[in-house]
Amino acid sequence: MENYTTVSEEDFQKARNAIKKARETASSKKIIFSAFNDDLNRKILEKEKIDILLIKLGGRKDRIKQRNSGFNQVLAKLAHKKEVAIGIDLDEILGSDKKEKTRILARLMQNISICKKNNLNMVFLNENHTKNMYDLRALGLVLGMPTSMTKNL
Repeated sequence: MENYTTVSEEDFQKARNAIKKARETASSKKIIFSAFNDDLNRKILEKEKIDILLIKLGGRKDRIKQRNSGFNQVLAKLAHKKEVAIGIDLDEILGSDKKEKTRILARLMQNISICKKNNLNMVFLNENHTKNMYDLRALGLVLGMPTSMTKNL
């Protein structure tokens, strides 16, 4: 993650200022935005220039007949329009217990199907673990990514 700048805020104005500061200081780095608030993710996607939107999948409460993956068709259309990739946090998947890991993978599969329909790129991001590209592509294929999407991982 050496060529990325991660911005994680819970207030819109603070996030906006942090993104602006990150753009000014490191012009060659890509900006990743991450927040637990879905409304804040949408506002940032609409109004700011970011490269990757990292959606936190753990710790969410699912409804009875629907998963709460933090990503929907509205966000997908905005991301496609602004050419923003969707990030997958590998540390979140690897660091969770078995029950939470199954929920995270189910939400991830839902996000992959939405990205597939809207022709979006997805990116695996990790801090602590270094993974082989072949392993990441295999994981993407198992989770339902088309081969065209796994080539860009």
